[in-house]
Amino acid sequence: MFLAIDVGNTQTVLGVYDDKTLRHHWRLQTDSGRTADEYGVLVRNLLAGLGNPGIGGIAVACVVPPMNRVIDALCRTYLGVPPLFVGPGVRTGMPILYDKPQEVGADRIVNAIAAFERTRDTTIVVDFGTATTFDYVSDRGEYVGGVIAPGLGISSDALFERAAKLYRVELAKPKHVVGRNTIQAIQSGLIYGYVSLVDGLVARIQKENKVKARVIATGGFAPLLAPESDSIEEVDEFLTLDGLRLIYERNTQE
Repeated sequence: MFLAIDVGNTQTVLGVYDDKTLRHHWRLQTDSGRTADEYGVLVRNLLAGLGNPGIGGIAVACVVPPMNRVIDALCRTYLGVPPLFVGPGVRTGMPILYDKPQEVGADRIVNAIAAFERTRDTTIVVDFGTATTFDYVSDRGEYVGGVIAPGLGISSDALFERAAKLYRVELAKPKHVVGRNTIQAIQSGLIYGYVSLVDGLVARIQKENKVKARVIATGGFAPLLAPESDSIEEVDEFLTLDGLRLIYERNTQE
């Protein structure tokens, strides 16, 4: 069995693969204050629920530097497997055209690889996480670059914290764009406003590069926002996990 670990700023997603099939997955809160022992006990208990499958390989994408040491110790001590961290020196099979390739987040590269493996065409990946990222991959399988915007959660938190008379509301799609009360008005601004941001940026990327790209969405807010988007064609909640599987295969196959 193979274990993929995607450590994001807010959540950590783990997935167990049997060959190319994702058998089970979990979402945990990312907490750099937790020790490797705490995470180790938690992960071993989760795996026990699957009958303690033997883990023969692990790949990690981490965008929270303090978590690297914790995850490394967790894998070595509690699972007995040295993990492969996505970063400089790891074979990805994808040319990185960024000015400074080392600045690209591991999750963005992993998403791009998984998406291009699926489309084999010009592709834009929209990842709705703590930040919302847009990653552009050419039809030659090159990571060209992208866009980083504040995530939906960050945007809503900033609104409630900085506007004295506004209050926190459920992040849900309202029935109408024009709200008839404060809750509906805030929901409209957040949901429909954010969808317009996504569609607008996708359109600009395509216009600037004179292409018609495939658009795939992933991340926690994707199921909420993608159905309202005119540009997103497909949602894959586990795109990052699949990319980790691909990178692991490319670095272990003889």
